[in-house]
Amino acid sequence: MPHSKKHDSAAAFRARVLAVARRVPRGKVASYAAVARAAGFPRHARAVGNIMQSNYDPSIPCHRIVRTDGRVGGYNRGGWNKKAERLRREGIPVNPHGRIPRGYFISP
Repeated sequence: MPHSKKHDSAAAFRARVLAVARRVPRGKVASYAAVARAAGFPRHARAVGNIMQSNYDPSIPCHRIVRTDGRVGGYNRGGWNKKAERLRREGIPVNPHGRIPRGYFISP
């Protein structure tokens, strides 16, 4: 059964998002919106969140992709507390309310 154009473009979008996420270095974070912009789809931040939520590839640092407002957001491997714990181990301060200081954000 052949793939539809929509399926192919969704797969290409996912691949671009994952490639951008891979570029976020240890000790830094990027917002879902920044990843969407860098992937060429500036209005698709929510879709980036969905892709990160469904990612189980350990080579993709999905824990480094966070909300634009500075909160860590969800994490498919144990919730926001686990995500915050991973970020702290990488040297990123996360306050008790789950917020990250702006100085740790990059535009990938």
